[in-house]
Amino acid sequence: MVKKEILFGINPVYEALKAGRRDIFKVFITKEKISKRLEGIITLADSLKIPVEESNSLYLKSISGSEHHQGVGVQTGPYPFVKVSEMLGSFQGGKSNPFLLLLDNIMDPRNLGALIRTALCVGVNGVIIPKDRSAQPIPTVSKASAGALEHICLSRVTNMVNTIKMLKKRGLWIAGMDKISTESIFTYDMKQFNAIVIGGEGKGVRPLVKKHCDMLLSIPQTGPLDSLNASAAGAVVMYEAFRQRQLSDRWKLEREKRKEDKGNHPARLA
Repeated sequence: MVKKEILFGINPVYEALKAGRRDIFKVFITKEKISKRLEGIITLADSLKIPVEESNSLYLKSISGSEHHQGVGVQTGPYPFVKVSEMLGSFQGGKSNPFLLLLDNIMDPRNLGALIRTALCVGVNGVIIPKDRSAQPIPTVSKASAGALEHICLSRVTNMVNTIKMLKKRGLWIAGMDKISTESIFTYDMKQFNAIVIGGEGKGVRPLVKKHCDMLLSIPQTGPLDSLNASAAGAVVMYEAFRQRQLSDRWKLEREKRKEDKGNHPARLA
């Protein structure tokens, strides 16, 4: 029997319908107030031939377990995990510099959702979480991610250390975040790393996981607070890696353009 769950909130429901990765059985809409965004969900569900059932706010709260349902819910199948081998296979054929995010000890569903949202925004190709010692992709995570969970490639593994070993054998370079490291993400070449490991608040990345990273990096900071929370730190790291990759791609394009311009110079064509 297929395990079913209720996604709730306008963005998660809309993105789940749009992504088309889950089995979707029914959409629930409150009849008290139909906004334009809810009308858009109804239109999309109709086009996909998914039943839409009128409901009320109390019923949605009871089936979703949340009062923050925004007047809509959807009954779906379980989250469609991707195997790491499939994730890596998608990089073949021109994707020579993949960008992965490994999350270790992220226990708060809201932090997991926020990290996944940022990962999708900066073009992370896949996110890997452990089966244990981690929040799982429950509806609350989809809500916290504003629906990004429905699009990201997410893999769940039983052993993070073995996964890192396998990634390294495949030629990927791994950077782990460690607040006591003297190597800053702002002065280190982040382009050479294909995967970043981010740990949860308090404990951070586990020692054995850190041991198998190629490099440990930190986020420079001042002030009396000990550290950023996991989702904020992850956003800083991912955007710095994204920035450096963007600059690198821009310089490559500029060099190619200069070569073409030089080759077409009138003196050379004479």
